[in-house]
Amino acid sequence: MADKMFCYQCEQTSGGTGCTKQGVCGKSPETAALQDLLTYALKGLALYAVEARKAGIDDRDANVFTAKALFSTLTNVDFDPERFVPLINQCVDLREKLKAKVAQAGGKTEFGEGPATFRPAGSIDALVEQAAGKGFRDDSINPDILSLQHTLIFGLRGVAAYADHAQILGQEDPAVYAFIHEGLAATQNKDLTLDDWVGLCLKCGEINLRAMELLDAANTGAYGHPVPTKVPLGAKAGKAILVSGHDLKDLEEVLKQSEGKGIYVYTHGEMLPCHGYPELKKYSHFYGHYGTAWQNQRKEFAEFPGSILMTTNCIQRPADTYRDNIFTTGLVGWPGVRHLEHGNFAPLIEKALELPGFAQDTNGRAVMCGFARNAVLSVADKVIDAVKSGAIKHFFLVAGCDGAKPGRNYYTQFVENAPKDTVILTLACGKFRFFDKDLGDIGGIPRLLDIGQCNDAYSAIQIAVALSKAFNLEVNQLPLSMILSWYEQKACAILLTLFYLGIKGIRLGPSLPAFITPNVLDVLVKNFDIKPISTPEEDLKAILG
Repeated sequence: MADKMFCYQCEQTSGGTGCTKQGVCGKSPETAALQDLLTYALKGLALYAVEARKAGIDDRDANVFTAKALFSTLTNVDFDPERFVPLINQCVDLREKLKAKVAQAGGKTEFGEGPATFRPAGSIDALVEQAAGKGFRDDSINPDILSLQHTLIFGLRGVAAYADHAQILGQEDPAVYAFIHEGLAATQNKDLTLDDWVGLCLKCGEINLRAMELLDAANTGAYGHPVPTKVPLGAKAGKAILVSGHDLKDLEEVLKQSEGKGIYVYTHGEMLPCHGYPELKKYSHFYGHYGTAWQNQRKEFAEFPGSILMTTNCIQRPADTYRDNIFTTGLVGWPGVRHLEHGNFAPLIEKALELPGFAQDTNGRAVMCGFARNAVLSVADKVIDAVKSGAIKHFFLVAGCDGAKPGRNYYTQFVENAPKDTVILTLACGKFRFFDKDLGDIGGIPRLLDIGQCNDAYSAIQIAVALSKAFNLEVNQLPLSMILSWYEQKACAILLTLFYLGIKGIRLGPSLPAFITPNVLDVLVKNFDIKPISTPEEDLKAILG
């Protein structure tokens, strides 16, 4: 029987090679086909966007749409096939409008058969049929070039996510949009060499750094720089709303609209760092954090006695026990789950008021968050003195995505076994393997510093750069090791950024990407000394000697 689909963009892909019948994430073959077709259509739009820029035309509608549409194809964002139909049609409409502008300016408008001339069918079934042969399998291309093409596309999906988050809060850079289009259009150029593709992947890392910088400016500009904050893991008696995902603007709107209604708002997953932002902290009903990482939500959401909002990515198939209590917004979608648009969270609030909420206060533990770049660099002198005196021997950035696949206990054990004269920096949902452990402090400096979301990787980079300047050393010479876990495409984009910055010796796990061929991996090993994780004991011994 022919494969129903082929998707290998995430770490948990089936058999470590690719999902061919149903996505491990829960994605249906129908949705996978429509995501492939949307990506294909975006390549056509990109061809004209590149030509338009040559003629001095920078189309903001095409720019913003491309980022949103590409973001919608990222793992665990949109599982609803119905939502991809208007995106595909809008993509082609924007392409044709841009084509007309390019023609009027005397630019190139002929690109042969392919994504530049694609016309969408009128039904979902017909669109799924059109997607055949337009996905990620292509035996006609050199496997190593195909590997780098896919690395670029997946990296661009991560860049698009950061660019979209930043744009929502008013921060944009035409250069980011320009490269997203350049990268997508390049996939149609059969003359590019292996070296060209390596260069484009590193350029993707450079542009991702800019996108993360924009997002950092957007978040801190709107909500202030995070400050160290103790976050309760217990609950308050009363009605409850749980906000998961990554979007700060959505959380702010929920807080505004639920104020004074007797509802406490809790964070879940990657929203934990939101408690550190001054402009969000001012809401008295913004109480605590509930649950852990995204892959545990089916159990955790079933036990939550209020309504639930999913922003951006990380949704799983909702269980029947809470299907009526969960809502999606933004680019997130799941068939049969109510989607809220235009920032109107009244249905979410009404559902919270209907549900029982927490019956009593539960005085659970608390965790600290808010150690973003400003907070850490404000005590840089103490950190530097501790290193010089030998009180701090080494820093570990143990960061990245969490997931359900076996092998991720490595990160818990690594942190537990790290010597007491070392400091753990962490960000993203991988921290939920150890976020509630009491590691103590070194001269008043906590040994566990939560920098924030995966979206806050820019903070970690700036901390490393600041330390390198303080010690007059290259980043690779610092007593700093990166122990990273990956799951989806934002992690791919961050990894490309680290390569662009020349960071070496990264340990990556729990497994290497299925889309990286042995030859491409050999290039990464030779140029960047990237290593797969082994065991915590062996890796600590190799790093510390």
